[in-house]
Amino acid sequence: PPPHPPPQQALKMSAAEEEVFKTPLSTPICLLDSTEAFGGLTDAEKLYAHHLSCGSWSGALCCLVQCSPESPPLFALLHSLFSAEPPARLQPKAEAAGVSAEDWNAFMQFTACFLGNMGNYLSFGDTKFVPRCSRASFTSILGASVNAAELLARWDAIADRVYDLSAGCRQMGLEGDGISTYYSEGIAKADIELVQAFLTEGGMGDQAYNTRLFREKGGVLRLCVASAEAREGVEHEFRGEKIRVEYGDHAPFMRALADQIERARASVPSDRGDQAEMCDQYVKAFRGGNIEDHKASQRAWVKDKAPPVESNIGFIESYRDPFGVRGEFEGFVAVVNREQSRKFQVLVDNAMEFIAMLPWPAAFEKDTFLRPDFTALDVVSFASSGIPAGINIPNYDDIRQDIGFKNVSLGNVLSAQSPSERITFLSDSDVAVFKEWRGKSFEVQVAIHELLGHGSGKLLREEADGGFNFDHEAVEHPLTGGKVLTWYKPGETWDGKFGAMSSSYEECRAECVGIFLCCEPKILKMFGHEASEGEVTDVVYGNWLIMVRAGLLGLEFYTPSSGTWRQAHMQARYVILRVLLEAGGGLVSIQGEGEGAVVSLDRSKILTVGREAIGAFLTKLNVYKATADVAAGSEMYSALSAVPEDMLALRQAVLAAKQPRKLFVQPVTRCGDDGKVTLQDYPATPEGLIASFVDRFSDDGPLSGLVEEVAKCGQFPYPN
Repeated sequence: PPPHPPPQQALKMSAAEEEVFKTPLSTPICLLDSTEAFGGLTDAEKLYAHHLSCGSWSGALCCLVQCSPESPPLFALLHSLFSAEPPARLQPKAEAAGVSAEDWNAFMQFTACFLGNMGNYLSFGDTKFVPRCSRASFTSILGASVNAAELLARWDAIADRVYDLSAGCRQMGLEGDGISTYYSEGIAKADIELVQAFLTEGGMGDQAYNTRLFREKGGVLRLCVASAEAREGVEHEFRGEKIRVEYGDHAPFMRALADQIERARASVPSDRGDQAEMCDQYVKAFRGGNIEDHKASQRAWVKDKAPPVESNIGFIESYRDPFGVRGEFEGFVAVVNREQSRKFQVLVDNAMEFIAMLPWPAAFEKDTFLRPDFTALDVVSFASSGIPAGINIPNYDDIRQDIGFKNVSLGNVLSAQSPSERITFLSDSDVAVFKEWRGKSFEVQVAIHELLGHGSGKLLREEADGGFNFDHEAVEHPLTGGKVLTWYKPGETWDGKFGAMSSSYEECRAECVGIFLCCEPKILKMFGHEASEGEVTDVVYGNWLIMVRAGLLGLEFYTPSSGTWRQAHMQARYVILRVLLEAGGGLVSIQGEGEGAVVSLDRSKILTVGREAIGAFLTKLNVYKATADVAAGSEMYSALSAVPEDMLALRQAVLAAKQPRKLFVQPVTRCGDDGKVTLQDYPATPEGLIASFVDRFSDDGPLSGLVEEVAKCGQFPYPN
């Protein structure tokens, strides 16, 4: 592959600006505890979970390649360093070489953050972070290792990039606004749009999920598909451009993933045919790279109801793609919490009643609500750059609309709290409410968001045979009063049409559904909260309070120089804050300046001013999405995403008061000579997090050899 381009000349940054990018001195680390849940599985179920977990982590090495050019070799370097000797043995040697205790701690914090984010860009916010210790101290630590000569040579090749804070690499982005290893340098949005049109017109709109895009010096666009099997590229002519589709990107990781899924398949009971089909289709998808095989796995997954071990694997979420169509790899393996799941199932049983309460006309809702599984899970492994609190997948529009979807709530993620967290920008009385009700309010919000938010709404579309899935002559547009004039054409997808905006837009729609419906007494009762009609209980007030504060904190993820947002959920919450501020009537106010600013919410106006404003906004969000009205939807959402001068001033206070996002130490599964699987936990410390990664990818474990493959990876496709 071509050599990496040299880093840009760093622009002079102030100390305050540089501080934003330095790894925090102390990042909260929590244990992802699944010991009790895992212990309740049968031996066969544990073996199934073990192989899926190993497969997921082999695939997660793609995340390093999808993050930055320096992430793969840096991962390999750090793994080699700590495989040779643990921190407790290396630290005194480093201090004897002149490394201060402060610099050692900074090095450990950086390593923990790097491993916890599977790369050197924050998974939540997509900004770069660099070691707080000097480059000289970093080098001295490597020089104290028993493998010093080898490590220093490897470090010298990437050190410039690791510390580089030039303007073009401080965040993920395109066309000078940041870096993206989904694309080669010089790729323009017009190139991406061209390739997406090529895929859409060929009926392959979803194929972008597991690809990266590169332009060769001769001008040919290379669409590189993730697959274990490399195949000779096929060249196509499209609108005057040459596009070559190649297979074999991420090949070693896809090969190991497919191998582990085949082993897991052997533990599937004979009465779980859908689960067996899911595994078979996964193997085909990861070996051959055809997205249709992955879609087949997702159809089987949706049909596989109430498995004791739940899992989903693939290139799933497109948050980190600046264009919004390419998925980051993720794989999770979790154990079902049956008691908590029963509560969610009651919500599913009554979903049609609650969806009918949403503010849009019935023609803009699915003809039939396809009852999903909604399970509470304790995560054993979540192999990706970050861990969400809840999930609603698959993301393929046709499967969601025709087959259905699944919702999962990740219980041991939700319950993990940092005891040192400061609650900022609220009055003392609201801080008390926030602390007492945050967990209970968030549980209600996540459940509604995933099931009734992402699970609601219909895409109006024209079918390949010229028919429609709605009466296009009779359906009235609720915002214009006229006919519906736009819809999805054959081959078009939601994220393909709305592009980079689609992720945040959809998260905003789901969040709005959450706060709109959380006021319903019948829903609250399902979660153990009593409320009379017209009453705003603490659980409801807490939920709305969490939302408006999150909207203010979202300003951290806005980049003024480019006018772009770096995190879909936080942009969505900021937009909701703007809607509630513009609703007027004293519903929401922000008073004070700097870190003394306080956001306030009038409890008495939530059910009137607040719910009316959210209902009107939610109707627009859903109708523009349903009708593929990119122009109107983009205009509205962009206007609300804008950050005026008064908000920019508040952003400085938000940055000054920001706290590091917690990291998780995940357990490692081990299969003994007797075929029995055990679960090993680690301390919730940087040392524990490092040890978990050393063991997970140990030379004598099931994923041996993959770290060597990581070391060869860079920005460009893996050299087969």
